[in-house]
Amino acid sequence: MRLERSQINISNGSTFDGVIIFCALLLTAIGLVSIYSATYDAGASLFFKRQLVWAILGGIGMAAMLFISPRTIEMIAVISHVAILCVLAVVPFLGKTVAGTTAWLEVGPFSFQPSEIAKITTILVLALYLSKNNINIKSFKTLFTAGAIVALPMGLVLMQADVGTSLIFFLMYIPVVYWAGASPFVVVILVAPFFVGLAALIGTTPLLIALGLLLVALILIRGNGFLSAVVFGLNSAIAVSVQFFYERLAPHQQNRIANFIDPGSDPLGVGYNVIQSKVAIGSGGLTGKGFLNGTQTQLNFIPAQWTDFIFCVPGEEFGFIGASVVLILLGIVFLRGVRIASAVKNKFASLVTIGFIGILFFHTVINVGMTIGLTPVIGIPLPFLSYGGSALFSKMIMIGILSAFYANRKDYLF
Repeated sequence: MRLERSQINISNGSTFDGVIIFCALLLTAIGLVSIYSATYDAGASLFFKRQLVWAILGGIGMAAMLFISPRTIEMIAVISHVAILCVLAVVPFLGKTVAGTTAWLEVGPFSFQPSEIAKITTILVLALYLSKNNINIKSFKTLFTAGAIVALPMGLVLMQADVGTSLIFFLMYIPVVYWAGASPFVVVILVAPFFVGLAALIGTTPLLIALGLLLVALILIRGNGFLSAVVFGLNSAIAVSVQFFYERLAPHQQNRIANFIDPGSDPLGVGYNVIQSKVAIGSGGLTGKGFLNGTQTQLNFIPAQWTDFIFCVPGEEFGFIGASVVLILLGIVFLRGVRIASAVKNKFASLVTIGFIGILFFHTVINVGMTIGLTPVIGIPLPFLSYGGSALFSKMIMIGILSAFYANRKDYLF
């Protein structure tokens, strides 16, 4: 049989999608180059060295996943999830606190973020539950149980004061239940409160637009009339209560929201990073200022740029072309992931694939949105690029698992 160029043989005669692995490795290389540049004149070269070690470990882990059968992954899903939940439970008491968030455990010279691994295990257990033959995805019981699977680690992460990561747990639930067969009406129910609440924070006009769009969506879906009215009423109530909950957030969380709404309100405080980020990306022009020649980057205008604001580096030093290459590579990863989810015959593997791609997609949208002022600054790293060893390692493990699924795509039962 003739193979496509993107398909590479492995020892058992199966093939995996080499494109998604190539894109992940290339993005990791771009991330290392960007971190090197961001730390070059900041006296923080140790971060680059640590990330390089994590990249090597991640590459080894990704390669190892290719030779672990998907059936094994399915079998260890529950026990690995229980183990990571136990670790999450102790993080608020034994973990290291950075910028008000207690999310890291120190292991020797490295810091480890258990919530990154918890994303993987949560998707595995969620997919395992939804792939059972006796599951009716349209029943409230199924949706509630699936939600509970996600809510437990999400709650433990909230105990760490890590709102950004907990949001990812909620968001990754949506594509998985939809891929499992949930109706568009269910998706609207899940998504609407988030957008209505955000619109209510911004102002009256955005809120009215959000409620109007919700009403149009409910009409077009043509679901149960009574339930549609209940959904609209609940979202209206959420809009009214947003201010109440906003006033009870921690001060640094309120500042991040205020910065998102109007970065110019505090240009030397909470709005500083976003303003400097826009300057960096905008000043890159078409081809950029050249490697190690970005003024915003090399003069350290953006504090700890190698973390959440790493996208500024390719944007400034390699311009629109550099930023586009990053987004195109990420886009290819998303598309290949959906391709894998559609190709595999096993429901568990298909749901896990969509869950992993959902994680990568929401990370990308929120992070890039942060750097250009379209989303709040909530501490979400850019996949494969941002500094963070456990984040990089977990993303590479995801790619390895997806590749293993693709190699066994013709099997109905692993």
